[in-house]
Amino acid sequence: MKDPIGIIGGMGPMASQLFYKMVTEHTAAEKDQDHINLILLSDASMPDRTGAILAHQYEGPYNQLLEDARFLEKAGCRAIAITCNTAHFFADMIADQIGIPILHMIRETAAAAAAECGKGEKIGIMATDGTVQTGLYQKELEAQGMVPFTPAPEIQKEVMHQIYDRIKNGQNYDPESWKKIEAEFRQAGCRKVLLACTELSVIKADEGLADWFMDPMETLAKKVIAFAGKEYQ
Repeated sequence: MKDPIGIIGGMGPMASQLFYKMVTEHTAAEKDQDHINLILLSDASMPDRTGAILAHQYEGPYNQLLEDARFLEKAGCRAIAITCNTAHFFADMIADQIGIPILHMIRETAAAAAAECGKGEKIGIMATDGTVQTGLYQKELEAQGMVPFTPAPEIQKEVMHQIYDRIKNGQNYDPESWKKIEAEFRQAGCRKVLLACTELSVIKADEGLADWFMDPMETLAKKVIAFAGKEYQ
């Protein structure tokens, strides 16, 4: 296989299969051979990233993510994409320990939001407790001149309910809970809301959510296609 791009997924599996679908559907291609060579490593055994961050026990996800990245590098991949927002906390730790670039979903999304919305706009962050507490998106949005917004604790619990109790548990989203979440971000005056957990990307795809909800996984798919020298359609 020539010049594949490695995908570290399995966090969770439903999000990984959606990402592969995004890349395939949006690559301009007339035949099989026009598509991108990918190696999808679905590492469902990856320790829970949020749990590790909140407990300040980084060793498990760090070591496993580094092992996966080195596996893909040895397999001939020329770049790596990771289909988990929270895992980028650990991706930043391993970036200088491999010889190929990590296509950074959080950084790319912040840049895309700035290009679309402009500086000074308030951007909502709908994410796991781990992603919120590390400030991953807050830092990148502020670097782009935007104002990050995270929900009140009681609404953040509803976000975690959607991620862990529903999508990761193999269930559909909870519409009543979703109404509470959406109301919080709308009342805050957010120009856009980042679905900054790949389980939330699944909800957007399943429910056809409006473009007010910005999907970082879609941004990452665009980056993978561009990095491969292909046209996005």
